[in-house]
Amino acid sequence: MLELDVTIKADDLYDYMLYHFYHNAAGILGSGFGALLVVGGTLRQQWIFVIGGAVLLLYLPWTLFLKSRRQTLRNPAFRRPLHYCLDEEGITVSQGETVQKQEWKDLQKAVSTGKSVIVYTTAVSATIFPRRELGERCPQVIQFICTHMPPSKVKIRS
Repeated sequence: MLELDVTIKADDLYDYMLYHFYHNAAGILGSGFGALLVVGGTLRQQWIFVIGGAVLLLYLPWTLFLKSRRQTLRNPAFRRPLHYCLDEEGITVSQGETVQKQEWKDLQKAVSTGKSVIVYTTAVSATIFPRRELGERCPQVIQFICTHMPPSKVKIRS
């Protein structure tokens, strides 16, 4: 059993949102189209396309940045630490009187970014383990996840 207390900050939420968006079809297509507009507009000296492409490329990261800040300020759950318990059955998250349990078999996938280890509980929601909060326990958490989830669902870099 492994127990952790984690406080999610706006930067952690922003990191998750960026990963989530840029690893799905809409994010990839939007970025590709924006880049094509910038390159094509530059080559043809059509500055309206360059501006349009730049707006496409910069709009989403900026709005996700603002959304992560707003969400951490407005949601009381982000003001206090979350208590995680990783055991043989799954991941239990508690905060105050609220307790939620996810069994390992029900988890969608586990991924990592440079700042976080992310375990998707559904296709759009996740448990975020910020590396700054894990500190020296990060390898233990990664090992625990890798041991209890099928390798096909785990894409974590140490």
